[in-house]
Amino acid sequence: MKGENKKKFDLELFGRIVGLARPYRFLFLSTIVLAVVLAPVSMLRPYLVSVMVDQYILYEDLKGLYRISIVFIFVILATAGLRYFLIYYSSLLGQYVIRNLRDKVFSHILSLRLRFFDQTPIGRVTTRTINDIETINTVFTQGIITMTADLLSIFAVVGIMLYTSWQLTLLVLMTLPLLMIATYVFKEKVKVAFEKVRSQLSNMNAFLQERITGMSVIQIFNAEEQEMQKFKGINRKYTRANLDAINHYAIFFPTVEFINYLALSALVYLGATFVIRDTVSLGALLAFPWYIDLLFRPVRMLADKFNTLQMGMVAADRVFDVLDSQEQIPDRGYLKPEKIAGDVHFDAVTFAYDEENVVLKDVSFEIAAGETMAIVGSTGSGKTTIINLMTRFYDIQSGKISIDSKDIKEYNLDSLRSRMAIVLQDVFLFYGTIYENITLKDPSISKDEVLRASKIIGAHDYIIQLANDYEYMVMERGANLSMGQRQLISFVRALVFDPDILILDEATSSIDTDTEEIIQHAIEKLIEKRTSIIIAHRLSTIKHANAILVMDRGEVVEFGHHDELILNEEGRYTELYNMQFGQEEFQY
Repeated sequence: MKGENKKKFDLELFGRIVGLARPYRFLFLSTIVLAVVLAPVSMLRPYLVSVMVDQYILYEDLKGLYRISIVFIFVILATAGLRYFLIYYSSLLGQYVIRNLRDKVFSHILSLRLRFFDQTPIGRVTTRTINDIETINTVFTQGIITMTADLLSIFAVVGIMLYTSWQLTLLVLMTLPLLMIATYVFKEKVKVAFEKVRSQLSNMNAFLQERITGMSVIQIFNAEEQEMQKFKGINRKYTRANLDAINHYAIFFPTVEFINYLALSALVYLGATFVIRDTVSLGALLAFPWYIDLLFRPVRMLADKFNTLQMGMVAADRVFDVLDSQEQIPDRGYLKPEKIAGDVHFDAVTFAYDEENVVLKDVSFEIAAGETMAIVGSTGSGKTTIINLMTRFYDIQSGKISIDSKDIKEYNLDSLRSRMAIVLQDVFLFYGTIYENITLKDPSISKDEVLRASKIIGAHDYIIQLANDYEYMVMERGANLSMGQRQLISFVRALVFDPDILILDEATSSIDTDTEEIIQHAIEKLIEKRTSIIIAHRLSTIKHANAILVMDRGEVVEFGHHDELILNEEGRYTELYNMQFGQEEFQY
């Protein structure tokens, strides 16, 4: 029963893969037609050789031989032309299919909620998007169409062999069971080996992605040797898997060659006997070695191509697993306001990232439009989680989050996020110019708007000091910029989109004192125009906030203005303030 289900699943998967070619159905059908035509045409060459010998050479008919030679040359050219177009168009079809599939997969990945990336190694996603999709290409270039051509060739060559000489055909087919057994064993062994290769490749990609991203940590803690040993272990397993596959090929092809030569030897000895007895013509005997090659070559290649098809299906299964992931945030909102006032209300909100371990417990607070609220608390208290829920990176388990008295689920997701801007502590910059990193290549943002926002922040003077100023090339993750420069660029990036709600998540924690003064001046001017939420480690930067939300272990423990909270000597805010004040006094 299990095997039947697996077979049914494979058939469904195969149909889904073929369905990828639906937008290019004409090209797909054209390649099938080429395969159908190529099979009988390619079989004409040995048949014409036998005709040349039996009807013209033996009878010394030079004029007839000249005519048949022209036909023979035409058949050779036609065969070469048909094979060229079959290879070209099947490859073209494969490239078109995987191009669309890459777009589709990446578009789907962009829509996935952060939980998917929390649970899935980036290297594995990269493997699915690049390596596995490239493997699907072989389903069309070396799988479906070429297998169809090979199968048709087998039937065509057997048919013409029987027509030419049934005695020699039976003689050749006596070795076919040996070839079929060798092919089946090879197919099963290589299938297992290739599955190991794909699995080990995925593990290697995931390992490299994580280690390269965290290279600074590895070097700081002198962990290069340990990580090198881990990589050697993974690399050794990957190499071993490839060598196992190579070993199967090294055994299979010589075995097939032996069977091929066995058939040829029998053909030469017994075929010559048939010719002497005048049972078989000389032309047929001369043509049959060619027939053997035309028969055995597609039979032995079918095993390899079937495994290619199987590997393509395994890769497709992994890619479809990503496409079938339902990890998107539901976007059924209908509100698409051009502006929002910015009134934010959390009402008894409870949330857990893993559906079990609660991170926020019955959290309630309200921010009036245009006001500034600061969120403070120790690490793990739930500060950043509040921001993630406001932007709907995650959905809550219970309670309600409202903006302008409307449940945030009633807002179109793109519209909701377009009215917010976030500046994070860990700034992520892409490879490209400073200008591209600020605008994220949004064509609706003009250069004047970028310059205006940059001057408000105070980043303009820093940027024009760089080579090519706003066209300065930023390396991956901003590696060639200081932490302060990266933070300033991210601040300009947030402001240039003119948000109605501004969120600063530890945005000044990595900034030096001079740069912090510039940003603090900009913040004081900007928060007058919009609702602002500031997650701050430095409590000195939030004294003037309209309200301060104090979090501890996922719960709201205090809420009020700085002057009110500091009066409670037993309160959590006072405790945090005194701890930090002592640290600052010690430092200075």
